[in-house]
Amino acid sequence: MGEELTRWTIHGERLVDDTRKLHLSIASVELPNGVCFEQYVLRMRKAAMMVVLDDARENVLMMWRHRWILDRWVWELPGGYVDPDEKPSTTAAREVEEETGWRPRDVRPLVSTQPVVGSADAENLLFVSLGAEYVSTPTDINEAEKIDWIPLASVRHRMEDGEIIGASSQVGLMHVMAFPPA
Repeated sequence: MGEELTRWTIHGERLVDDTRKLHLSIASVELPNGVCFEQYVLRMRKAAMMVVLDDARENVLMMWRHRWILDRWVWELPGGYVDPDEKPSTTAAREVEEETGWRPRDVRPLVSTQPVVGSADAENLLFVSLGAEYVSTPTDINEAEKIDWIPLASVRHRMEDGEIIGASSQVGLMHVMAFPPA
C-alpha cells in the first residue's frame, strides 16, 4: 500500500544516558528523500494512570500539583511508572491509593497513548475506575498540594484555562466524556 515509501531508516543509535526511568540516545536517521540527520530519542518506562469517577459519574478524582520543569500548578490524574513485575492496572490502582487515599473499585482498561510520539517512546496506559472508597490520607506526601473531586462539566474550561495540560490527563478525561463508560 505504499507504507514503505515513507519509512525512515535508522542507521544506528548511540547511548547518551541510561537511568532507571529513561534511556536517552542519539539516532542517525535517513529520510525517504535521502536527507540524513541526527535526532535525540527518549525511551521511558511505561506509566499507568487512572480516571477515577465518582459513583454518579459526574466528578473525577484529580491532584493539584506543581510541575517544577514548567514551574506551573496543574490538575492531573493520579499515576506513576509501572514496576517491572507489576501489571499496569495494579500500578494504576496502587498509585491512586498512595497519591490520593482513595481505593479504586471497578478498574477497567481505557486507552494507551504515546504523548510525544515524534521523539519519545513513553507509553502511558490509562484505566478508568467506576467509583472509589476513601481508605486513608495519602501515603505519598510529595505528590499533591490538594486532592479533589472535579466536576466533569468543568474539565473543558480547566483545559482552556491551562489548568489541565498533561497529555495523558487530557486524553483520559476527553475519552470518558466522549465515550462514557457503561
